[in-house]
Amino acid sequence: MKALILALVLGMAAQLAAAACAEDRVTIRGDWGQATFTVEIADTPATRAQGLMYVETMPRMTGMLFIYEEPDFARFWMKNTLIPLDMIFASPQGEILRVHENAIPGDLTPIPGGDGVQMVLEINGGMSARLGIAVGDVMQHPSFGADAISPCREKTDS
Repeated sequence: MKALILALVLGMAAQLAAAACAEDRVTIRGDWGQATFTVEIADTPATRAQGLMYVETMPRMTGMLFIYEEPDFARFWMKNTLIPLDMIFASPQGEILRVHENAIPGDLTPIPGGDGVQMVLEINGGMSARLGIAVGDVMQHPSFGADAISPCREKTDS
């Protein structure tokens, strides 16, 4: 009986993990637990250049996911950005490589993410610290490939 209950619980956990994978959601997991953000995707040069410029407010637990074709050196700035942002830089496998907290609105100082960055998640400033998001945590999204630390079991649409 215990084996049956364990199998059911594990099956439900796998379904929940797969259900969390959708184009408009990013899940981050760490020692502190997990959080899921509803995101807009910036995966073209034009959408990445626009980013969150001129956005006056952003609901809690939302953000923008910048997706690059290949891992590279990522650098951001806050030109024409009106709200403070946290920037979470991730490797092609989904490992968080750097967290920059509370980027200053309008600041033109480059914010380096480092080498090997495939994706960058921008969320409301201060949210990373409130949740405990840190280097080494893992990001999950359908755009990470099969070699991701936490791959999506199936790709779903929202």
